[in-house]
Amino acid sequence: MSKKILIITDNVPDQINGVVVTFKSMEEHAILDGYTIVYLTPLQFLHVSCPGYSEVKLAFPWQIGKKIEEISPDYIHIATEGPLGLCARLYLDKRGYRYNTSYHTKFPEFLKAIYGIPMPMTWSYLRWFHKHSGKLLVNTKSMKRELEGKGFTGPMVTWTRGVDRNKLKPTKGYNYGKKPIVLYVGRVSKEKNLDALCVMQDTYDIEIVGDGPYRKKLEEKYPRVKFLGYQQDSELANSYARADVFCFPSKSDTFGIVMIEAMSLGTPVAAYPVDGPLDVIDEYTGCMDKNLHKAIMVCLEMDRDIVKQRSDMWTWEQCWTIFKDNLVDIY
Repeated sequence: MSKKILIITDNVPDQINGVVVTFKSMEEHAILDGYTIVYLTPLQFLHVSCPGYSEVKLAFPWQIGKKIEEISPDYIHIATEGPLGLCARLYLDKRGYRYNTSYHTKFPEFLKAIYGIPMPMTWSYLRWFHKHSGKLLVNTKSMKRELEGKGFTGPMVTWTRGVDRNKLKPTKGYNYGKKPIVLYVGRVSKEKNLDALCVMQDTYDIEIVGDGPYRKKLEEKYPRVKFLGYQQDSELANSYARADVFCFPSKSDTFGIVMIEAMSLGTPVAAYPVDGPLDVIDEYTGCMDKNLHKAIMVCLEMDRDIVKQRSDMWTWEQCWTIFKDNLVDIY
């Protein structure tokens, strides 16, 4: 009989972000190992759209305990710290059930940038939220050190990410244009620091794959930047393969799966020397610099074949193995 893992998340299944991609990508490996993954998401409750972020749903988790009991899981993982995650945590603690949690997003920086919420307030909430977790899964060693520095005291596990190379297969070759193509893939929102990339619109052919609440403003400010909307599978692979450099301007992400996706197609990554890139990029796969233009210039001289070879270390199988090996029984 298969073991049942309940994932509780404030993300809805069709959201395009690292949290959703991570759990979807692990599922096939979980099934092969004899596990079943079940989700509780905002779609199973009364919910509303988050102000300014229509794709983000805020749930009102009425009778969440009843739903958890009906699912009767062997293991529980709370993936997010939003309303659904909060209500689940309160119920599980009340019943004495054990569970794991994970930290995916620099929540304090995000809430400060978007809503002006003081970061010390958010850090206090996060320390409380994760303090009873059996294991707190974090994306990188840098993130683990930062959380320890912020007063997180529970056991933490570094949890890697992967690339689905079966889906990410290009059908077109590299760029042969006059200007180098510099690509960004991800959410088009203010906290992603995309102005730092778009301001170079006269120097490079800048392409942005994705969508979000900041797109309209960027289109108005940077008319020469190409906004391509959402892409997936071979279409997305073509964008990665065509680009000369992938630029990751965010200073608030804890990992950035898109970086290793770019590397898997030989595209070097330019980024700031901050958490996330520091744990993903090395001297053979990209360049980190406080000046993004300098980082891009270094990347333009890199060997794409070496970049691609170095990306082989990132697999979803390894991601699943770490997750599985650190599950805690609810009793």
